[in-house]
Amino acid sequence: MVTLYDVARRAGVSIATVSRVLHGQEPVRATTRARVRAAIEELGYVPDGAAQSLARSRKDVIGLIGVEHTGVKPDQYDIESMSMTFYDEVMRGVEARIRDLSWSLLITYLREDESSGRLPEDEPVSSRLLALAGKVDGLLIGEGSVPAPVLSKLAKRLPVVLVAGDTAQRGIDVVSADNWSGAYALVTHLVEEHGKRRLFHVDGPATAPDARARRTALQAVLDAHPGTALTGTLTGRFAVHSGEVAAKRLLADIEAGLATLPDAIICANDQMAIGVLRMLAARGIGVPEDVAVVGFDDIFPTGLTEIALTTVHQPIREKGHHVGRLLIDPESQPRQVLLPISLVPRATTGPARADR
Repeated sequence: MVTLYDVARRAGVSIATVSRVLHGQEPVRATTRARVRAAIEELGYVPDGAAQSLARSRKDVIGLIGVEHTGVKPDQYDIESMSMTFYDEVMRGVEARIRDLSWSLLITYLREDESSGRLPEDEPVSSRLLALAGKVDGLLIGEGSVPAPVLSKLAKRLPVVLVAGDTAQRGIDVVSADNWSGAYALVTHLVEEHGKRRLFHVDGPATAPDARARRTALQAVLDAHPGTALTGTLTGRFAVHSGEVAAKRLLADIEAGLATLPDAIICANDQMAIGVLRMLAARGIGVPEDVAVVGFDDIFPTGLTEIALTTVHQPIREKGHHVGRLLIDPESQPRQVLLPISLVPRATTGPARADR
């Protein structure tokens, strides 16, 4: 088995230097860091005893890697933007699955890059994830946002499951919801049940698989209903703040005569829809009298807002249950689990039109 000493010898550095590189600590020169990483890759070294996990010596711990969605400004950070309501439900599902085995859950969060909406593929991120791999028996990675090269490295070391990932992902287990069908049903409900024709879209991050599926479903409904059009779109980060910013920009364009109020605002998740509702209420715009608003996910607060939000329910806790199952019982062939979801009509779309 390759050891820390072997890596240090191959790279021509001390063991302490190798340890600092693995844990993303400073100071280590860029050239030295690169030499150590090259030695690790060449020798196939697995940090912190993860080789024992591969030999099935259990640590009885599952790791959860979440992604903090930061705001539209580099210095803006909002607890709501971490999607904690989503991860909390996932964690509860995982815990319910592993509790009887007396296993534990180790949780860490990575902060996405402000400019791209992706996790940076830099040395600290890669080193931190590889180090974590040595402390757990399997990894649950939220939203499928970890760069593919890093995912590939992790999957070679231990079982990995993506939650809310792309089911087309190869070589890794994926648990997701049927986002396309849910979004198609939601937009069709607006168009056919409520006669909405002019739609505005508050989109999610371009890199998020869930947002991508919901986006394509929206376009499919538009294509299937001539006379229905997308009047505009703004991209957010799945955060309440993003919904507020999107609504503020839309209203500014309306006030400037560059746009008119749409029939409905379709938000890629509930948190952004809550932000939109806040801004519309502040400006005295009636929902659903003046404009309908819909979200996606059916997180707990959506039924508690002053105007209950029409949304799509996805079984988030059940996702966690399936993730726990896949991590506990890994197989050589990757598996994809696609969970059904359902439309939840509420007050923000109002009653269906009488002439349908």
